[in-house]
Amino acid sequence: MKKLLNTLYVTTPEAYLSKDGTNVVVSVKQNEVFRIPALNIQAIVTFGYQGASPGLMRLCAENGISLSFFSPTGKFVARIQGPVSGNVLLRKQQYDLSSDGMAALGIAKAMIGGKIFNSRVALRRFVRDYPQSEDIETVDKASDKLQYLLTKSGQVASTDELRGIEGEVAAIYFSVLPKLVIHQKEEFRFEGRNKRPPLDPFNAMLSFGYTLLTSEVASALEGVGLDPAVGFLHTIRPGRASLALDMIEEFRSYLVDRLVLSLINRKQITRSDFLIHDSCTENDENVPVIMTDAGRKIFLDAWQSRKKEVITHPFLEEKIPLGLLPHAQAMLLARFLRGDLDAYPVFLVR
Repeated sequence: MKKLLNTLYVTTPEAYLSKDGTNVVVSVKQNEVFRIPALNIQAIVTFGYQGASPGLMRLCAENGISLSFFSPTGKFVARIQGPVSGNVLLRKQQYDLSSDGMAALGIAKAMIGGKIFNSRVALRRFVRDYPQSEDIETVDKASDKLQYLLTKSGQVASTDELRGIEGEVAAIYFSVLPKLVIHQKEEFRFEGRNKRPPLDPFNAMLSFGYTLLTSEVASALEGVGLDPAVGFLHTIRPGRASLALDMIEEFRSYLVDRLVLSLINRKQITRSDFLIHDSCTENDENVPVIMTDAGRKIFLDAWQSRKKEVITHPFLEEKIPLGLLPHAQAMLLARFLRGDLDAYPVFLVR
């Protein structure tokens, strides 16, 4: 199993990344502020606008280090990866199955089934842990609806039908997600999912977390030789990591939503860690809400800690840190595509 190394997050907008020998160097206004040996990290995520030197890009490419660029507000810009590994026949099989309607539907069913199952686990966990909550009946009914849709998703005959069910699931799940907020309810009001732009702190954190997760899943797919742009459910478009978007469905509620709720309910993050974008006013209809630098640091620290938590993988039956889940699932998908497994074993929360 691959070793989980550190991810270097560079949150200072003015930071410039370069290399010195085999070290990654971070500078601000031409003054070195940090350095780390490249062999100690597996990824770099930078939220600056100064960029990185060609020498650093080469160092990352030669050492299998994913280098991802985000805007200072947390919008994904680009990712640099070294040569694609793996057998070209694996990618050819991926392309063939993506074009085969029934084969693609089978894989998509597994992934969306995993999403529904894991979303329902999140709701059942609330029902179990907060039996005295006034919202218990509403959440319980939503859980029952998800169970029905889980069964229904396995019976669809087309990807369009599956997308329709996925839409129903999202609507039900997000309608009760604010019920899972125990503390700071007013400060983190959530009235539905919005993302371009996020209009409240809750959505800002969800969007940020999903963006980080998509980038990590895309890197994991590339790491096993798959093409993250060619998926089985999300439409293929230039510049879109369709397979990564397919696979994150399994992880959304478990890795991101649970983290967001924990940060709110433990009061680790507060309303003061968010601000309205400088170009907008309170009177604008669509006011983007973003995390402050301090808020982003809180989120990233919690994200890194979450990735270090160890679970027993339900299929591999091995103990692995959560940060390796994308790699484990990418490896299992590759094994299925090569014919080593009869079906893709989607990740299901125990």
